[in-house]
Amino acid sequence: MIIDTHAHLNTDEFKEDLEEVLSRAKAHDVMRVLVIGMDEASNKLAIEQAKTHEMIFATVGVHPGYVDSSTTDHLKELLNDRKVVAIGECGLDLHWRKDNFELQKKVFIEQIELAKLTKLPLVIHTRNSFEEAYQCVLPYKGEVKGVFHCFSSDLKDAKRAIDLGFYIGIDGPITFKNADELVRIVKEIDLKHILVETDSPYLAPMPHRGKRNEPGYVHNVVEKIAEIKGLTIEDVKKQTTQNAFDLFHLGGFEK
Repeated sequence: MIIDTHAHLNTDEFKEDLEEVLSRAKAHDVMRVLVIGMDEASNKLAIEQAKTHEMIFATVGVHPGYVDSSTTDHLKELLNDRKVVAIGECGLDLHWRKDNFELQKKVFIEQIELAKLTKLPLVIHTRNSFEEAYQCVLPYKGEVKGVFHCFSSDLKDAKRAIDLGFYIGIDGPITFKNADELVRIVKEIDLKHILVETDSPYLAPMPHRGKRNEPGYVHNVVEKIAEIKGLTIEDVKKQTTQNAFDLFHLGGFEK
């Protein structure tokens, strides 16, 4: 079994063929998909998809790109749903905007507080912002857990994230030619700290780069990790699946 722990199937890109996408995922042994919310509308759609598809679980949060149009006020109500397994996608993004940093930080910390209260894990976005996000989470060390999604910093920061009790999310970029630092991270850190993701419909791995990404392509990420670490594909499937069940409590997995 493989678990795609980060996919945006609740976007327009999957409106027409969601059933076919899920069928292709199953053909590649992907038996669970976490559909990630980003604002009120996408959070509610993620839950709807989770309720109508056994293999889908949902996360709900306010992405830093949506802080101007969506507050965290609606989250508590949604967290009661049994198929909601995490808070996020939340965090900081200093690639697209820096002028609203204080608002991004406020909304992020509200979600960290919510994670502390509910004991749900966090799905954290850090684009050009690992240090800033790390400093937000550091005061809560031991009180919150989660994943630094689509990790894009360096080995030192990966070790700092792990020291906080967080997982490292590895996506399609691990298969790109210029992925030297990501390869180094995967080589150096223990597999027990890694989750596999697609970030569908974005960041499709080789050989699908430039096309719409989908959960079935997570097998390309698994294969690359196995190659880098000198492990079997089955070893990587087993451990990353175990990691996902341990963090998100998806139920039904025998060790």
